[in-house]
Amino acid sequence: MNIAGILLCAGSSERMGKNKLLQRIGGKTVMEMSFNALASAGLSKIIIAVSEVTADEAERLQNFANTDVTIINGGSTRGKSVYAALKQAKGADIAVIHDAARCLADKELILNCIESAQAFGSGIAAIPARDTLRYSDGRGCVDREGLLLMQTPQAFAYERIMKAYEKAESNGTDATDDCALYESMGYKPCYVTGSIANQKLTVPGDMTFFERFAGASRTGYGEDTHILSAGRPLILGGVRIPHEKGLLGHSDADVLTHAIIDALMGAANLGDIGRSYPDTDEQYRGICSLILLRDTGKRIRDEGYKIEHIDMTIIAEAPKLMPYIESMRHNIAEALEIVPMQVSVKATTTEGTGPEGRQECITARGVAAVSC
Repeated sequence: MNIAGILLCAGSSERMGKNKLLQRIGGKTVMEMSFNALASAGLSKIIIAVSEVTADEAERLQNFANTDVTIINGGSTRGKSVYAALKQAKGADIAVIHDAARCLADKELILNCIESAQAFGSGIAAIPARDTLRYSDGRGCVDREGLLLMQTPQAFAYERIMKAYEKAESNGTDATDDCALYESMGYKPCYVTGSIANQKLTVPGDMTFFERFAGASRTGYGEDTHILSAGRPLILGGVRIPHEKGLLGHSDADVLTHAIIDALMGAANLGDIGRSYPDTDEQYRGICSLILLRDTGKRIRDEGYKIEHIDMTIIAEAPKLMPYIESMRHNIAEALEIVPMQVSVKATTTEGTGPEGRQECITARGVAAVSC
């Protein structure tokens, strides 16, 4: 059976204030999350209706897709975008229409909609109205018995929904809900139980819900070692510590901060410190590592992650580091725009064993946890 997915990504996002489909949640754009959900359902092809703003992201998704992807320019309204995409889906048996702003829809829901469309001609995600509905002008409450909150995906027998849109086009009708056009043709809609999680990202305040619902904790591990050398300052966590030797490195050789950067990058799958801040680049010679940490924190946030906790251990035979731990925690927290309670720094020795015990080097290792 030929099943075509239609992903609508051409909206203006006026209420969001910025293009909501390019916002990142857990390292993925909203658009990517919706695309992946459609792709996971094994569709024959996916047609993405885009605006100028979302076109580049659609091309990126197309390049990595394992299914046939067609990109088209969306219309001035949602209805026009759907109609244009339906024309590209000619020959399909089932058309699955989905608003990309509903990025929490999952494979199971999409397959349920398709199965219903195959059996009954339509499969339309919806949930019963559960909250009290009240008129703002004082007329009282609306009887919510039998009321449904419409969602997407909405799947239809292709010929039926195409005829509905052709008629709407000829009449100059522009519907915001595919089911309404389908029903206007005399077809009886068949509803599929949607999900309370399948909300539509609309205004900035919605991001908190989406981040928390999609949020899964991810952990990264970081480790770094620098050689102790005479004539160098000893800097750990941005704190200059009196000692006869310091750490050798291209930057300020702050081994603790470097290990934190690696742990954060590991948690967000951003590579490692050497890739982002190579020791062959002169712009990083002698640089304060807290500057690199601050940049890393921004990159983590830009990927849609929130730093939850950092737990690090410094392995050094000397000097005694306890007097400086609190200052380290505050410096790290400030650079990452978190609070010191989210930063744990500990120090230990190797009881004179190994290179750290022989005071040849200092090592830092630990983990960082991030969430969507």
